[in-house]
Amino acid sequence: MAAILPPGPVIVDVQGYRLTEHEVARLRHPLVGGVILFSRNFENRAQLTALCQAIHAARDEPLLIAVDHEGGRVQRFRTDGFTPLPSMRRLGEIWMDDSLSALRLATETGYVLAAELRACGVDLSFTPVLDLDYGNSEVIGDRSFNREPQIVAMLARALIQGLQLAGMAACGKHFPGHGYVHADSHHDIPVDDRSFEEIMREDAAPYGWLGDMVLPSVMPAHVIYSQVDPKPAGFSDYWINAVLRGHLNYDGVVFSDDLTMAGAAVAGDILERAQAALEAGCDMVLVCNHPELADDLLQRLDYTMPAESLRRIRSLMPRVPSPDWATLQRQARYHYARDLQSEIISG
Repeated sequence: MAAILPPGPVIVDVQGYRLTEHEVARLRHPLVGGVILFSRNFENRAQLTALCQAIHAARDEPLLIAVDHEGGRVQRFRTDGFTPLPSMRRLGEIWMDDSLSALRLATETGYVLAAELRACGVDLSFTPVLDLDYGNSEVIGDRSFNREPQIVAMLARALIQGLQLAGMAACGKHFPGHGYVHADSHHDIPVDDRSFEEIMREDAAPYGWLGDMVLPSVMPAHVIYSQVDPKPAGFSDYWINAVLRGHLNYDGVVFSDDLTMAGAAVAGDILERAQAALEAGCDMVLVCNHPELADDLLQRLDYTMPAESLRRIRSLMPRVPSPDWATLQRQARYHYARDLQSEIISG
């Protein structure tokens, strides 16, 4: 009997509502370990569920299916029954009036977010955003809970509890912090010139407080912290191994941010970017919106997944079955949490 193919280090995407033959072949490549979905992959719930089933069926050990589905302006699926979710800033605003209510509402938001995704077959959302809201970053903006690291950590912990109630893991981003810089790493190479001590005291503090038992995965920023390391954090052995793994004693999954973003360009071509991220300590790397680059990387990358990376990645897969959409609609717990979302948004 042939051995079951373990997950690889590369997360790829797919172009439409259904898998093409070429995409099925790509998903079966030994270096592939997951798939990230986008709004272009959503026509309706039935189609999304079928797509996730096809992705999971492509391998004997199912690939991890992930999505950026945070709430507010970053919510990939918005129609056919998906609940509009508030921005994280809205939860931070509620905290300023009633911190205990904000914690409860954050948990309910996390629960709805994860329950709906899991009912369609999605395994992981890259959330919560742990960046601080300095008022500088347009790309972060209302995706942030608050300016104060203590408030960010408390609300994130509550949101993560909601994700966990629906059987979903969490991913904190963008380590050690993207909120201070104005430039958007999708289009530019942001540079943060603050001291290491200030960054650790402020932006990185939620990661230390939460730890890997609460926050099982982290995504570093494509930001250069010039007083610390000339490389962006996602390619920095210092930030990932010395600080995150060493100083903060973090043992969860480290995902690179999308290697096709402008903020990753300093590392070279797609192979050099992937190699730099993996050598720096990332467990998995993302290649989004450029299938030709994904194919190029899979053809040229020579990499053996370390045992500790396999263990970490497998820990992110849901461990309990999820109710399908029809069953979820009959659950009073879900309707309670869902009904609260419009109240949160409307204030």
